[in-house]
Amino acid sequence: MKVKFRKTVKIALVLVYLVIIAGAVVRMTGSGMGCPDWPKCFGYYIPPTELSELQFKPNHDYKKGVVIIVDETLQVAKENFTSGESLDLSHWNKYTAHDYATFNPVHTWVEYINRLSGALSGIPILIFTIMSIWLWKDRKRYLLLSIFTVVAMGFQAWLGKTVVDSNLAPFKITIHMVMALVIVAVILYLIFISKEKFKLVKFNPLFKNVLIFATLLTLVQIVLGTQVRQHVDEQVKSIGYIKSMWLDNPTLDFYIHRTLSILVLAVNVWLYYKNKKQHLGYTKLDWVLVCIALEIITGMAMYYLDFPFSTQTLHLVIATVLIGIQFYIVLESSRRSEDKTALA
Repeated sequence: MKVKFRKTVKIALVLVYLVIIAGAVVRMTGSGMGCPDWPKCFGYYIPPTELSELQFKPNHDYKKGVVIIVDETLQVAKENFTSGESLDLSHWNKYTAHDYATFNPVHTWVEYINRLSGALSGIPILIFTIMSIWLWKDRKRYLLLSIFTVVAMGFQAWLGKTVVDSNLAPFKITIHMVMALVIVAVILYLIFISKEKFKLVKFNPLFKNVLIFATLLTLVQIVLGTQVRQHVDEQVKSIGYIKSMWLDNPTLDFYIHRTLSILVLAVNVWLYYKNKKQHLGYTKLDWVLVCIALEIITGMAMYYLDFPFSTQTLHLVIATVLIGIQFYIVLESSRRSEDKTALA
């Protein structure tokens, strides 16, 4: 059961990362309001593909909750009814969560796929939570952490609703991103503690503390990156898709984000050097440097080459992979055992 539990948790991790990728694509394409309501999309479980489906139809059977667009506003059906020859607003309530009432089929389906991927990722989480019940006697942490993950996914879904209702308020997008990383961290912890055998690594208190600092630094960079991205979004709204002008007048967040990248590189190079010199055994640090190199490349490409296609998505996704690897190494560095050597 324990082996199956761990495999299911790994599947959940992959699917959660797919959700993060889907969310990054939503942000890159500006599809965050593709579905202006939640959890449905324009009141449908399967969203429309043409604007005509969202326009009033005479002598049509409407279901409660279905949305139509009237004079640049969203109108929600109060109950099941059959329309007459003309629009009767007594059957409709104006959608008041926000005033966004635009239909773009590409944006709608990009956002809808993002939501579907989120729902799909919840399936293995529910499965491993049920499996953890059978492991309760020997591994009580499994069930407690599994339940926390389920609750966190529910909270994340609610955050997604608040993001849509706020018409993509920047601070809510940031909280939504950080919560996704919390879920990743808990799942990684479950993967780690459910291992049958642990790799031999040497314990070094200085290395561990610097590693924790490096991981927190990556988190700060991700948060700052979401703020920079928000500035870019605002530039798109004001000047359109003239990419060369998006960072003409960057905010302070951009300069902090760019400067901290030097510190991120320096700290992680030191960790890599320390690991190699003292043979500590943390092989995943190789992947940390690969991720940082890719982050630098995509970051420079966005700034100097005017945001080549997909670089924004790659920049965010690689950052989430990076912090996941760093967190897992932190877990490895925190585990003491009789066969580990403590170094000064």
